[in-house]
Amino acid sequence: MPTFQNRATLSVGGNIINSNVVQGEITEVLRITKTAVNGSYVPGDTVTYAVSVVNTGTSPYTGLTLTDDLGEYPFGGGTLVPLTYAEGTVQVYVNGVLQPQPAVTDPFSIAGLSVPAGGNLLVLYSAEVNRFAPPEADGTVTNTVTLTGGGLSTPLTAEAVITAENTPSLTINKAICPAVITDNGTLTYTFVIQNTGNTPVAATDGAVITDTFETTATGVEVTFNGTSWTEGTDYTYDNTTGLFTTTGPITVPAATYTQDPETGEWILQPGVAELVVTLSGVQIRG
Repeated sequence: MPTFQNRATLSVGGNIINSNVVQGEITEVLRITKTAVNGSYVPGDTVTYAVSVVNTGTSPYTGLTLTDDLGEYPFGGGTLVPLTYAEGTVQVYVNGVLQPQPAVTDPFSIAGLSVPAGGNLLVLYSAEVNRFAPPEADGTVTNTVTLTGGGLSTPLTAEAVITAENTPSLTINKAICPAVITDNGTLTYTFVIQNTGNTPVAATDGAVITDTFETTATGVEVTFNGTSWTEGTDYTYDNTTGLFTTTGPITVPAATYTQDPETGEWILQPGVAELVVTLSGVQIRG
């Protein structure tokens, strides 16, 4: 709580007499809090924030301005902003009643807000996690709102912290070579798994690849990341149904991230794993 103190002086016939020192305290009647509805993120996510202002006093506050720095942080002599306000998402409630949508100025500032005596103000809005947000494991974005104006002696601030979600993010792509073969020829399927997440896929995670080939084959060869796999141990193949299933450990490294020293943009290099299945003596299934 802000405090103040002072003393008085009495002048009589050239003499100065000092009084005792008194001290007072200014009680803040406005309280501001900020909450991130989703506390974690991956690049491209949309995060929703709730800012609450409570007035415990007997007088209203008007002409307030709410500003959000959207996680701004210093970089290379300048600043980067890892969040982008999602236009049109702001909602303002006064004592639980939705107000007309206010104008938002760049990057995020709303003027003309009011909090009734003994009442509350709630501001909801969303922001997109952009290319300047740290994507690596345990990366964080801390953004701060500031409330000014309306007769406030000092600005009020509140912050919320969101953390990069530690999880794999996988895609799989399948290729065939050659696309046209002769009867009893050889056919190769290549499965490329990419991980754009900040956490690897471990052998204990139990990842499995299955496929049903529409051809029969007299021979099957399988490699994973260049290492030969053994049928019955690392994979199974039913030549009658064409069902292929991996039973060996599927592992995929985490993506790697580097921050461009000039632009500050985070650059992603996916982690990659490759499964190759080669079928020989291929014929169309009955």
